[in-house]
Amino acid sequence: MINIFSSIFGTSNDREVKKYKKRASLITELEEKYEKMSDEELQNSFNILKEEVQAEKKTLNEVLNDSFAITREASKRVLNMRHYDVQLIGGMVLNDGRIAEMKTGEGKTLVASLPVVLNAMTGKGVHVVTVNDYLASRDAQELEPLYNFLGFQVGSLTGDLKDDDLRKEQYNADITYGTNNEFGFDYLRDNMHYDLEEKVQREHFFVIVDEVDSILIDEARTPLIISGPTNHKNTDYVRANNIALQLEKGELFEPKDPSEKAYATGDFTVDEKNRSVLLTEQGIEKAEKLFDVDNLYSLENAMLSHNLDQALKSNYIFEKDVDYVVKDNEVIIVDEFTGRLSEGRRFSEGLHQALEAKEGVAIQEESQTLADITFQNYFRMYDKLAGMTGTAQTEATEFAEIYNLDVVSIPTNVPIQRIDKNDLIFKSEIEKFDAVSKKIKEYNEKGQPVLVGTASIEKSEHLSKLLTKLKIPHTVLNAKQHEKEGKIIADAGQKGAVTIATNMAGRGVDIKLTKETLDLGGLAIVGTERHESRRIDNQLRGRAGRQGDVGESQFYLSLEDNLLRIFGSDKIKGIMERIGIEEGEHIESRMVTRAVENAQKKVETMHFESRKHLLEYDDVANEQRKVIYAFRNDLLNPDYDINSKLDENRLEYIQNLLANAEIIDGMPAEDFNYEFIITKFKEELNLIVEKEDIEAQNYAELEEKLVSLIKSVYEEKMSVAAPEQKSEIERILYLQILDNAWREHLYSMDTLKTGIGLRGYNQKDPLVEYKKESYNMFIELISNIKNEIIKILFTVQLQSQEDARKEQEALEKMKAAMEEANEGAMTNLETEQILSTEKKIARNAPCPCGSGKKYKQCCGKSGPKRGLVVGN
Repeated sequence: MINIFSSIFGTSNDREVKKYKKRASLITELEEKYEKMSDEELQNSFNILKEEVQAEKKTLNEVLNDSFAITREASKRVLNMRHYDVQLIGGMVLNDGRIAEMKTGEGKTLVASLPVVLNAMTGKGVHVVTVNDYLASRDAQELEPLYNFLGFQVGSLTGDLKDDDLRKEQYNADITYGTNNEFGFDYLRDNMHYDLEEKVQREHFFVIVDEVDSILIDEARTPLIISGPTNHKNTDYVRANNIALQLEKGELFEPKDPSEKAYATGDFTVDEKNRSVLLTEQGIEKAEKLFDVDNLYSLENAMLSHNLDQALKSNYIFEKDVDYVVKDNEVIIVDEFTGRLSEGRRFSEGLHQALEAKEGVAIQEESQTLADITFQNYFRMYDKLAGMTGTAQTEATEFAEIYNLDVVSIPTNVPIQRIDKNDLIFKSEIEKFDAVSKKIKEYNEKGQPVLVGTASIEKSEHLSKLLTKLKIPHTVLNAKQHEKEGKIIADAGQKGAVTIATNMAGRGVDIKLTKETLDLGGLAIVGTERHESRRIDNQLRGRAGRQGDVGESQFYLSLEDNLLRIFGSDKIKGIMERIGIEEGEHIESRMVTRAVENAQKKVETMHFESRKHLLEYDDVANEQRKVIYAFRNDLLNPDYDINSKLDENRLEYIQNLLANAEIIDGMPAEDFNYEFIITKFKEELNLIVEKEDIEAQNYAELEEKLVSLIKSVYEEKMSVAAPEQKSEIERILYLQILDNAWREHLYSMDTLKTGIGLRGYNQKDPLVEYKKESYNMFIELISNIKNEIIKILFTVQLQSQEDARKEQEALEKMKAAMEEANEGAMTNLETEQILSTEKKIARNAPCPCGSGKKYKQCCGKSGPKRGLVVGN
């Protein structure tokens, strides 16, 4: 019924595209008007639109038609490229905060220029996110002449750009290109600075995510984490690895009779489907003997059981050259979807250390989270989020549910001519790769270029050895060669080229064909395995047949492939056995291809649940993160009224003190526990008071007396500082206390998350329990921060200006004596000149002390000013 209805009235997607087509026609009608203008007239017309938008006389929607028409005309003149009508549609979809699904080769880079220009008119800054540094710099360079023509500045963020001032310049440009990691990590680092000027990002207004499925779906399973050394040391990784290797792997047997219990052999079983390891009773006993403990799961042995679990996973689930590589004595993660190395990322919860122990490389110090965020929560901060990719429909539900993003499939400019053949299925992997090698040889002898997709580095290197034996020249592109991926992929369409690519390495780079290679049949795609996600297979197929080119694609599978072995139904095996195919033979059946796609759907659903689960937990942390970061920003603001905040904290400190002393409103004054108050003032504030100083007739009077007392003592102590210096000291100390407490809180949250799953055994929902406990922990965190700032500020000692001056002179004499002992050092006179001109030095100038750093990052760093010595 649905199909009949759709064929008569069209799908909802068709109806959406029809609306956009009407508007695209109106934009095309403006082409003649703007073609007649000179460059200067065209630029002036655009500037008038921009001024009207910034003055809020017109909305972006009202100027869209003219903006798109001007951008198209400017592109023709500057880039020699004219936007097709389907590209105008793509631009409108992006501007509406949706996902534009456009096939490979449809010119998505140029499509993005339309909404980028339109939204950059606001002056708020537009971000374009790419999957790697190469594409970020390439796209920015290619489109910069167009943007410059229209009066915009372009920035580009890459991993090698380390200087904060240069990064800030890129963000201050009207349009900024960069990778998801660069944007995300800059956000986290910005919320660790102690000076507003040191922040590099500005507001999060409009972002377009290129290859949106790769970034918002595939990479969303791993949060961005900034780590630092932890005080919580743990060194049992090697021992846990040795014990894991002494345990015997068994099997889990599911009985046919549901009344019987499942049973397992050996010391542990491996669940490949859920990528988990489960110790048997026998295994637990054996591990307890090897660890020499009575109970592996007691509280004091919690880390031993955790380390053993990670050691078993590292040895029996995580594969070298599939999940990670060992390079320069380091374990580096391989992104399972792109095949690229994830430099700088580490598996969490001790898994990375377990892999280092397994591989016998240096085990890096255990780290704790200093700041973290998921890509989901980072990109949901933008006022408007949009994306583009060749493959999004299979994940439309997730985009709608997690990001509130609709997917609009846009028709190609020219009909697709690629021939997609049915899968060929072999009994064994050996037979499959033998058939693949022969097929590649056949293409190669003809001169037709071939792009071969493999599922892992290991498989790509295996195929490379087979082709070398057959003397077929070829290029391998995987995580180990990912630096050259753009060039390798760009050359994959040359006559006789054979390119082996792991997953979708090189996506975003067009494979352009010559007339000669098109006559030979275009690019041939050979898939050596079906990926767990249909999108990845579709991306591989989409490499051929760009812009109406001819091409073909076919996947070669075997019953030993992970997808079929773990998730495939017995139906496929049954069909092959019934047919009774001989060695080297294959079956080609639409029914079997459907069975494979059903297996993929199962895995996609499982991964969606995994990402949703991660997000549900991060949503809890995200609400807390927003509160902490918002308050942090207040403290960084020089105009923030910190005195009122401290008054509020003092009142809360006294109220908590009275509650702990069991003094409540309404109780008789003779029952007040003055001794408790006096003791706590001495212990916590180093403040000595007598009972007669604080005696009161009732609760309200006592509260007021105590608040007034600690405020007056504090204000008197701080009177040696100028008001702006006092505020600066309070601000910096508050930030330090806040940051330290937040880091400890993140560590506690990580620990809570690690063990919360066990609550499920007690018939409790782990997520509900996590929300409840983390909320209580957060309330305690806020209370502790407020109390701590009162205590720390009370115990800080400020010297008078005269004492500070004497100490400064003594320090300078010592410094001079040390400098004389070092040849080539500055003279004392030079040092005095530096100190006397301290306030005149520009913040971004080189520091005159000779450190090589900028003044603001060295002697001019924010903190208590010279002339005041702060200490505990």
